[in-house]
Amino acid sequence: MTKASGIRYRTRPVPADVGALRRLVASTGVFYRQERAVAVELLEATLTLGRKSGYSFFLAEQDGRLLGYACWGQAPLTQRTFDLYWIAVSPAAQGQGIGRALLTLVERAIAVRGGGNLYIETSSREAYARTQRFYAAAGYERVARLRDFYARGDHKLMFSKVIRSKR
Repeated sequence: MTKASGIRYRTRPVPADVGALRRLVASTGVFYRQERAVAVELLEATLTLGRKSGYSFFLAEQDGRLLGYACWGQAPLTQRTFDLYWIAVSPAAQGQGIGRALLTLVERAIAVRGGGNLYIETSSREAYARTQRFYAAAGYERVARLRDFYARGDHKLMFSKVIRSKR
């Protein structure tokens, strides 16, 4: 894995990110149309409601191009439980450490907030095998498999990691 230089990470989405995010999630080739629509909806909710949306973002860009992003937040009705809703990196930028850097930023932000459990769900489809290996390599344990959750033969896999407090 080589580290890309000149990549800037930011937390504040801007309206121009809507189109860029739409293109990014489409470029991965793994998300269904309705999933891509939800990714854009979460960004639009954040642009409209700010922190009240419940979603936080880290966006990776280089030379004004969106290369990847992570969307996460505290799970409703919990004190120390967080969900990683989305993490995606443009296929052209994969293998450069951007996904790992985004996940590390999420983990650090949770640690600063007092730590807790970070949960990630993904599909069992073959298209997500690399994603599953990515989470395992980052220290996440598969804690659940919900059979036929998304569709027949497409199970929900849940990964979790305890994030220690940095307070």
